[in-house]
Amino acid sequence: MRIDLHCHSTASDGTDTPAELVRHAAAAGLDVIALTDHDTTRGHAEAIAALPAGLTLVPGAELSCRIDGISMHMLAYLFDPEEPALLAERELVRDDRVPRARSMVAKLNALGVPVTWEQVERIAAGGSVGRPHVASALVELGVVKTVSDAFTEEWLADGGRAYAPKHETDPFEAIRLVKAAGGVCVFAHPAAAKRGRTVPESAIAEMAAAGLDGIEVDHMDHDAAAKDRLRGLAKELGLLVTGSSDYHGSRKTVALGDYTTDPEVYGEITRRATGAFPVPGAGGA
Repeated sequence: MRIDLHCHSTASDGTDTPAELVRHAAAAGLDVIALTDHDTTRGHAEAIAALPAGLTLVPGAELSCRIDGISMHMLAYLFDPEEPALLAERELVRDDRVPRARSMVAKLNALGVPVTWEQVERIAAGGSVGRPHVASALVELGVVKTVSDAFTEEWLADGGRAYAPKHETDPFEAIRLVKAAGGVCVFAHPAAAKRGRTVPESAIAEMAAAGLDGIEVDHMDHDAAAKDRLRGLAKELGLLVTGSSDYHGSRKTVALGDYTTDPEVYGEITRRATGAFPVPGAGGA
């Protein structure tokens, strides 16, 4: 089985619609794909309706968190999307994205960059607006060559000249909420140092004690040394090890299925979950 447990659609900051995403996943030879848009489950219904036969969808979300001033992301799988407390927290994070993006636009204008809110809205196309949409606007304007080039201290990285904060969930609270909603928690790209400061291993150990299920090890932002270190940490802490593309369509160079999760780990994730179930494809349009 080929299993990719971290993918984004236009419901957040990917460039494929949910329907396009599942069709592309099937064409890429994947057996299982997780839809994990940022702080939202809005794309799930469309993805399920279009799900090709032979492809299974794992409903999920990528939750925005912060610990000791360090931004981090928590992948949540197979939780009850209607559980009130987790739903309220997702909405709180998502609703803060618009004023945050507007603030970044204002800061860029003050720096002499002629980006507009209308441009960012057009790029987001109704999705959960985020920094990648602002970064794409900078690419359109020729300020930077790629989206990744915008995530520097010069522009949009944490603490950068045009950075603006948003509401982010404490990771221990995120673990508690996801568990209460019957879901499974995996710390996304924990050693992605080029994105900014990373969470210390001592904090990951505390999260493991609080119920964290796993860490995403095989990821494009981890070099070989980071992967080896994370595998050792996972073994020490009894955490599951996942691998995923973190696919964003044309917004990133990584392809669906470039990094995958072991079928036994996927099986353990599904065994632990009680809030929702993987959805097998029925040959959707």
